[in-house]
Amino acid sequence: MSVYLTGLLWVGGAAVVAAILAYLIRKYGEIEGRSANNEAAGQVFTIVGGLHAVLVAFVLIALFDAVTQASDASYREADGLVAATWASDALSKETGEEVRELSRAYATTVMNDEWPSMTAGTDFESTGWSQLDRMRQVVAQAPATDEWQVDRKTEAANQLWQVYQARQERLDAAGGGVSSVVWFVLVAGSVLAICLPLLFGGPLMRTHVLIVATLAATIALLLYATYQLQNPFGGGAEVSPAAFEAAVARFG
Repeated sequence: MSVYLTGLLWVGGAAVVAAILAYLIRKYGEIEGRSANNEAAGQVFTIVGGLHAVLVAFVLIALFDAVTQASDASYREADGLVAATWASDALSKETGEEVRELSRAYATTVMNDEWPSMTAGTDFESTGWSQLDRMRQVVAQAPATDEWQVDRKTEAANQLWQVYQARQERLDAAGGGVSSVVWFVLVAGSVLAICLPLLFGGPLMRTHVLIVATLAATIALLLYATYQLQNPFGGGAEVSPAAFEAAVARFG
């Protein structure tokens, strides 16, 4: 099922449930004193709704930043891998070929072994760290006979260190997400924000039902966005391994 269809089900289902509750409460609930509740319930709703809106906005902004950082980290990792390979080509033919093969193998491991597990949000075991460590050893043991090769060797080592850092950022982003405590607060705050308008009164039932349904649909939409963005490599965000695909193409 597509992300958009699932989102419509979330939003539509929340709107329908809230509309039914509002209708039943208005039809079978006590009418006396309902309009007098508007001022008191409205003041409480302003506080609860305001605090909830701030929390949701903070969580969504943090998730948007996490998606951007995960994408940037994958490109830094792939670009550093390519730069280290090109710098190694200046050391010796054997060193350049071995680093190139290790870089191609590492990029393939990331795409074929690591990325599907990151997309699914599951733990995985990979040879990526050992492949990077092997590249570091090859570069460190490569002979450098002149100043140009010394500079290239230093550049290759620096680029591999950047790959290490970017890889760690990518793995940290894959293991992140929204904690259970934050989800509890988000869901509880949403329920309170939707239930309080049910206490309001007014001359027209259909207007009240429409207002409650619209509020529920809006809150459900924000919660759905939070759910889809909590894993940068899956759901609605779905950061792709395009950077590593391009790196493999550069290796020839």
